[in-house]
Amino acid sequence: MCASRPAIAVAALGLILAVTLPIATAADVTPLPEKDLFRPLLADPKEPRFQASIQWLASDLYDTRVGAVGFGENFGIARWQGRDAKEAWQLNLSAAVFAQFDLDAPSDDLVNADYIVGFPVSYRNDHWSVRLRYYHQSSHLGDEYLLRTHPDRVNLSFESLEMLVSYEWQRWRAYGGGEYLVSREPQELEPAILHAGIEYRADEATWNIGRLGAARLVGGLDAKAWQQHDYEVAWSLKTGLEFRPLHDIEQRGRYWQLLLEFYDGPSQYGQFYTYEVRYWGLGLVLHL
Repeated sequence: MCASRPAIAVAALGLILAVTLPIATAADVTPLPEKDLFRPLLADPKEPRFQASIQWLASDLYDTRVGAVGFGENFGIARWQGRDAKEAWQLNLSAAVFAQFDLDAPSDDLVNADYIVGFPVSYRNDHWSVRLRYYHQSSHLGDEYLLRTHPDRVNLSFESLEMLVSYEWQRWRAYGGGEYLVSREPQELEPAILHAGIEYRADEATWNIGRLGAARLVGGLDAKAWQQHDYEVAWSLKTGLEFRPLHDIEQRGRYWQLLLEFYDGPSQYGQFYTYEVRYWGLGLVLHL
């Protein structure tokens, strides 16, 4: 299984290039674009971004307070203009680390860390956008947690091919698609995942807070159903305020969000995927 991973990665990247190269030869290329054509998912817990939250968690394993942090971003490599100003393609590099700390443990133990790196290709034509992403995830337990609890360790690692289609209409956005684990460890993992969601962003600012910018209401509901769990849905809800500079009329610059969080379903934390999890939380998200 491990020996086939480089071949799978090369084949997937070759497919991506085969799609984009005809466009690259017929259109102008913009190197290192600042933003992606596919808007980041608001409520997906595994969307690459800089974030920190405190969560009050209840699970089959134990109940505790969790400090969850994420460090990641989607970096544009090149953008190709399409047939008109509304159409474009973009090749990206995405990377992220998601870590969870047990705040009720004596030393705030690092429980788990998920490492993700991938190559997304995004496409936009007016209100429609698409993301095709090939990515790798590996998960590792924290040393303090291992020494304190002596769990049965699972070496969770996989490569996945994801496709999502999104449509934006006024203040609303809907998306759907899924992914397939083309290589996985343990090998017994089922490969198919369905993924969908809906988002809301207010047109106008809720209030002006001076130099900190203007705040508007945002919210998102994300749903994932993994074949491994007989397609039981994992629900993730996030809602709160998004803060942008007053001069950022076209919403192209940096911004930050203060969000209430709710999650219910199979855990998305590394080897704890076999456990049911429910939590409420409050988080800060930075989009750089």
